[in-house]
Amino acid sequence: MKITVFFTCYFLAVSAYELSDIVSGRIESCRGCSLNRLPEVKKFILDDAPLYHRVDVKFISGALPEFILLGVGDFELERIPLSELTQQECNELLQNKGFIKKGDKSEF
Repeated sequence: MKITVFFTCYFLAVSAYELSDIVSGRIESCRGCSLNRLPEVKKFILDDAPLYHRVDVKFISGALPEFILLGVGDFELERIPLSELTQQECNELLQNKGFIKKGDKSEF
């Protein structure tokens, strides 16, 4: 019982962050099999993701595509699956989380 309460509180604390808590983001995905079955996500990861400030792409064998929001000290704030999204929706997700493209006129 105590362990369940602890983990419930922990997950609530982890998911309760603000945009200002986000330091960077990382996209994890395999390079082949599952990514080849997701052409929209593959195009986003290979063409668009490298254009964003503070976003890295890490290829991990067998990993489903996910966007990971990171806080101070690479503390994981949230994992967001990308498999069901279009290329446009992936871009909107990053922008809604406060990430901007390099060379974007809205940079400060």
